[in-house]
Parts: sequence; structure tokens; C-alpha cells
Amino acid sequence: MKRLIGGLGLAFGLVAATPAGTAETPLVVSTAPAVVEQAPVLMARLKLYQGPTLYVPGGIPALFGEGGVSQPADVATHADTQALRNSVAHPDVRIIMTVTEGHYRIVARKSAGIARLSDLRGKKIGTLTATSAAYHLNRMLAKAGLSEADCTVIRVPIADMPAALAKGDIDALAIWEPEISLAQKAIGADAIVFKDDKAYRELFNLNTTEGRLKDPVKRAQIVRFVKAVMTAQQRLGRDRSLAYDMVVDQTKHGREDVAAGMLNHSYPTRIPADLLDVLTAEEQWVAKDEKRAPRGRAEIAKLIDYSVIEEARALK
Repeated sequence: MKRLIGGLGLAFGLVAATPAGTAETPLVVSTAPAVVEQAPVLMARLKLYQGPTLYVPGGIPALFGEGGVSQPADVATHADTQALRNSVAHPDVRIIMTVTEGHYRIVARKSAGIARLSDLRGKKIGTLTATSAAYHLNRMLAKAGLSEADCTVIRVPIADMPAALAKGDIDALAIWEPEISLAQKAIGADAIVFKDDKAYRELFNLNTTEGRLKDPVKRAQIVRFVKAVMTAQQRLGRDRSLAYDMVVDQTKHGREDVAAGMLNHSYPTRIPADLLDVLTAEEQWVAKDEKRAPRGRAEIAKLIDYSVIEEARALK
């Protein structure tokens, strides 16, 4: 299960050594299989992390052995919205770094009479409810003085989204990559795009649990893995094509679609300064959707652990 041997490690630049002769328990890494945002974690797992790894699908629920995984994950990626949702049942979830910032956009059909955001009033908008894409839609509508109640929000299967927009089943679409790029391509010159990172950008994070961070052996593994992800982020910031083949193989998306999607991603190598602000505001929306009282800023702050990335940064 070793993910790194000999010259491959030299080629990609090792980040920390495992003591010779040490039998190390694999670090169990979980991502949703089809998301392009996982590129730095994928590159770290397959090319940079020096030590054995095991992959299980699923994201944050896999940290708790949920979703039918073969064994619980040690680290897992997910968008910011899902850290808030899962931390209600599992308050020991910890966000330890931001892997990817997803620069979301809404694509709409000009032929549906849409020329500005406010024209979304009364229109049919496709998305996946209870996700970061749905929250992005909420924030973009708010910029135009609208809410979901002013539109018809339709949950569309993700694989059907580009065709649904092209056929006119929906008038606009709010989703992540590469489906949003595929939808824009499907309608060509009829497309109008609305994008505003100040309204919302996805913060796709690496998560673990407080319990794992209290285990010295597991923590050391996690710190080394975070260092590997940071190295991957730096390299992908210079040349995204380094990960194309890995992402295509993992996600089963086409190479051209992966390349187009990754153009709308950035890799921060840090925890963004506004992460707590984003989570605190987003908690209001998540809590309303889940019909519960929202948690305050101090409670949300407990979900972020800044120490791991600082320890990783200090590794040679």
C-alpha cells in the first residue's frame, strides 16, 4: 500500500522522512470520488506523502465510519457547508487546512430573458440542495435582493445538469466544477455568467477529529500529510497540469473537463483569514435549513484548528 518509492519521491520532493524499518499504520484518507477540488490531496496521497496510505470514499462522514467505508478515515475533505452540518452530530470535527478555493458561478440562458442577476426572479434554477452550491445560490440571489422563494429551485441530478440547461428544463444552474463548465459549453453563446467571490467562494477543507489530533503518532502522520498537501498546492499553483492525469483517473471526468474546472480553483497553502467569518455567516443558513438554532461565533471557532498547518509549515 506504499504510495511512494525510491526515485518517485525524489522526483516530487519528499517532505518528511519515515524512520527506516518502522512499520507504520496507513493514514486513511477520504474524499468524494468525483470532485475536482481534491487535486492537491490526491497528488499528496499518490506522489508526495512518505508513508503508507489507504483511500476510502465519502468525505467527513468517513471520519466516523459512516457511509459504508471499510474503516474510519483519519483525514477527509469536504466543503465548508458540510463541516457545519456534520459537526452538529460530531462536534469533534476539526478543519485543519483549506485545500482548494472553488470560484463558483451561476450560468444562465440569455434566451430565458436573463441579462442580470435580478432577472432570476421567477426563473427555474437547478442546483443540489443542502450543499455549497445551494449556499452560493443563496448568496448570489441576496445580492440582487432576492431569495430562493422568489425563484423555483429545482434539485437536478448532477449528471443531468448540463443537458437540463441546454434543453430549457431549467433557466439557470448553480453547481461546482466541472458540471458548471460543461453546462456553459452546452449552451454556448446563449450563456450569461454571474460570479462574485465576495458573495461566496467555496472553501474546500481537509478535516480530522480532535481525538486523532490528541494521538501523538496519528498527529505526526497528519502533520506530514498536511505538509505534502501544501507542497502539492504550491506546485499546482504553478502548473495545474501536473495533476490532470491523477484527477482524470480518480474522478472519471474527461481531461479537457478537468483542465477547464481546475482553472476556476486556487490553492491557498494556508487557512484563509476569513474562514471563521464565512462559517459564522453560513451557519445561519445551514441552521435554518436544518430547523435548529444557529451556533454562535465562539462555538463555530472551535471547529478550526490552526496548529496543524503551523506544525506542517515548520517541517523541513
